[in-house]
Amino acid sequence: MSKSFLMLVTVAVVIASTTAFAVTDQELRAKATAAGLQALPSAPPAPANNPMNPEKIALGKKLFFDPRLSASGVISCNTCHNIGTGGDDNLPTSIGHGWQRGPRNSPTVFNAVFNKAQFWDGRAEDLKAQAKGPVQAGVEMNNKPEQVVATLKSMPEYVQRFGRAFPNETDPVTFDNTAKAIEAFEVTLTTPSAPFDRFMNGKDKAMTAEQKEGLELFIQRGCASCHNGVNIGGQAYFPFGLIKRPDADILPPEDKGRFQVTKAPADEYVFRAGPLRNIALTAPYFHSGQVWDLKQAVAIMGTAQLGVAIDDAEAGKIATFLGSLTGKLTNISYPMLPVETATTPRPQF
Repeated sequence: MSKSFLMLVTVAVVIASTTAFAVTDQELRAKATAAGLQALPSAPPAPANNPMNPEKIALGKKLFFDPRLSASGVISCNTCHNIGTGGDDNLPTSIGHGWQRGPRNSPTVFNAVFNKAQFWDGRAEDLKAQAKGPVQAGVEMNNKPEQVVATLKSMPEYVQRFGRAFPNETDPVTFDNTAKAIEAFEVTLTTPSAPFDRFMNGKDKAMTAEQKEGLELFIQRGCASCHNGVNIGGQAYFPFGLIKRPDADILPPEDKGRFQVTKAPADEYVFRAGPLRNIALTAPYFHSGQVWDLKQAVAIMGTAQLGVAIDDAEAGKIATFLGSLTGKLTNISYPMLPVETATTPRPQF
């Protein structure tokens, strides 16, 4: 075999490796835009029927971290939506009151304001409606609205803070206002400036070559047909197992998803498409929380939803792209909470 032939083969291999991903950055951005993928805006949307002010946000932060909203005095919003671990608890399903295990994986609180609705089945229309659910759920915080109000009113600092957050209200310490304050804080939990966002805003070098290949595959394989919009998901509902139903451990037969909300037969095993921002931080995956590896999750979705066999190499590239959706969260310090008094209700285990 001549040296010249070997050189030609070597050159051909180099050219093939460098031209396998031939789409330009401008073309890739256009494809992503056409597929409905959007950069995260610099500021979150204002919540409906809940005017924002700094006092309300500061109050919501304290309430988010305060375990005394639970009957046991142990579980806070941050317990299941931990700010330090991707906005969730990194468990298959959350542990609640009396060590009960919840039925579904805890969704991240980061960027939740951009979702069409809250919870896997969309049963809460917004974040303030969502905030009320876990507080009252027996398997979660196991408390009652009147007990929450009694707890908050027993602490003078909370009474003062509610007054400043909800001025001109004669009785500002209410369960509704508690949920509104938590919503106000959660609205601020956005993670802008992910590499994908910077790329979509014109920074060609914000994403690596492999992340760009993964984005191209994400669009080509049809992933973006369900996971699109600002949150790269969270905008619509789809049957899990549209083409091929996953195994029972991944899709538990007793959990029929949105059917439990609508009672419509067509909604059996229908769930909200999971938002994919910061997905690299929030294993395990799916509503059952039974898949810990992101590449495996990608392959499962290819088979179950698209009827496409995504091999290990392609799944790896798509997972690498998904890593480019990890944004930046402003450092949040744990707040000092109001001091209890003799009238503060005691924990109930």
